[in-house]
Amino acid sequence: MTSATTFTGWPPAALDFYRGLEADNSKSYWTAYKDVYEQGVLAPMQALLAELAGEFGEGKIFRPNRDLRFSADKSPYKTAIGAVLGRGYVQFSAQGIAVGAGCHTMAPDQLDRYRIAVADDTKGTALQAVIAELADAGIDVTTRETLKSAPRGFPKDHPRAGLLRNKDLAAWKQWPAITSWVGSTGAKTHIIETLRASQPLVDWLDTNVGETTLEHRR
Repeated sequence: MTSATTFTGWPPAALDFYRGLEADNSKSYWTAYKDVYEQGVLAPMQALLAELAGEFGEGKIFRPNRDLRFSADKSPYKTAIGAVLGRGYVQFSAQGIAVGAGCHTMAPDQLDRYRIAVADDTKGTALQAVIAELADAGIDVTTRETLKSAPRGFPKDHPRAGLLRNKDLAAWKQWPAITSWVGSTGAKTHIIETLRASQPLVDWLDTNVGETTLEHRR
């Protein structure tokens, strides 16, 4: 497997690879263009994570195969490469580059602590301030799953009912593939800036939510 020594962005061939995979998500396509994936997609991600490890922690790249056990979609391959580094997340696809940071899933005990903190006037207000600062920096704070109303035990008209409804919380920034610096070292600069700007949200979650103490669930 080829491994880049210096991150210089993702080349046009990487975009072409994922555009082709979106059109033909098959083993035959993957086999035919495996070298393009390894050299143009995987190697840059490996190089990026190696360069960011000192500040953000050791990275881990997700496998390219999809888990088909519980999915009606039997397409065998993911149409993006994603990796975690510390509390951060980096993704590359035909749509461009995306960066995230926070809690993408919360176990029940984490969710309990999150709601208690959000409901607290001091901690909850601090979270609102962090979210406002991220918005000013052009970074969204998103959730993948929300309740229809405030959770049980909290008033439906709570001033932070919207945040209480969230079941996860993460900063998220995405740049389209047409962005000029996607294929240059400038990509690393933008990724670093976003991860740094997202740190106040990570800090709030670390302080008020923390790690789960429940046993790992399959």
